[in-house]
Amino acid sequence: MLVLTRKLKEAIQIGDDIEVVVLAIDGDQVKLGIRAPKHVDVHRKEIYLAIQQENNAASLASVNSLQQLSDQLKKGGKKQ
Repeated sequence: MLVLTRKLKEAIQIGDDIEVVVLAIDGDQVKLGIRAPKHVDVHRKEIYLAIQQENNAASLASVNSLQQLSDQLKKGGKKQ
């Protein structure tokens, strides 16, 4: 992990396209501004993890549905 110290209005550049700027510091909170191309998703970590969990659940549900359909087709389309 790279650890950097920045003051108010200072920035960090990530690659050619992403800039993170310290906009405000209020007690133990830091407000960051992030400039990134529209194709780059930027989320708070807890939101990112929730999205990943939802995607995994949806993927598993799709696999289960496909497996059930496959099983029915193998049995000649008869429902149990």
